[in-house]
Amino acid sequence: MIVDTLKKSEVFSVLKDKELKQISTLFEIVKYKNNETVFGEGDPSDKFFILAEGNVKILKHTMMGKDIILEIVSPGDIFGGVAVLDNKPYPATAQAMKSTTVIKIRRQNLLKIMEEYPILKLEIVKYFSDKLRDAHEMLKNIATESVERRIASLLLKLSEKVGVEDSGYKQIAFPLTRQEISEMVGTTVETCIRTMSKFQKKGMIKSSNGRISIKPDSLRRHLET
Repeated sequence: MIVDTLKKSEVFSVLKDKELKQISTLFEIVKYKNNETVFGEGDPSDKFFILAEGNVKILKHTMMGKDIILEIVSPGDIFGGVAVLDNKPYPATAQAMKSTTVIKIRRQNLLKIMEEYPILKLEIVKYFSDKLRDAHEMLKNIATESVERRIASLLLKLSEKVGVEDSGYKQIAFPLTRQEISEMVGTTVETCIRTMSKFQKKGMIKSSNGRISIKPDSLRRHLET
């Protein structure tokens, strides 16, 4: 599992199979139950995580006592990485969304393999540059776009990242509540429910057993109007 997960990672997939097998001995497999915390905001950042199976949400607790979902992590994604490289506490909480498996490596071992394989330094910079660009785009959308457009953009992004074919729709490959969507786009649950109902009446989305399926072309046309 460790080598297969490393192959899914944008950072570690640049290494050859033999090299991946060599460094795999430094990683550990850990399983988490639904809603179990992987690490908490403010915890010491001594572990670097890559998601193997399941999904993890990255949460930020506000002074008002609410949670804001900053990101939903998919298999192959790195999380908790910037804090580890900075050697500073984790700035947010990571929580399993369902039964989840991760691989993790200690900071000192990560730095060791980065020295042994310098190409990893470049790949890590590229990876987190893309993450920073995504974060800037999200903040821009929250500041300038309507709630409808923010929700449509989020659903499109998730369908592109983790969507599976579903009879002419693309189903987001994990359960997603209206509460979680509202936290990700910075709106109220009530507004999110109204918006999703509107999309559903127009045939742009459908829901079944907690799974959301979307029609990408319909949502793209909606964003273009």
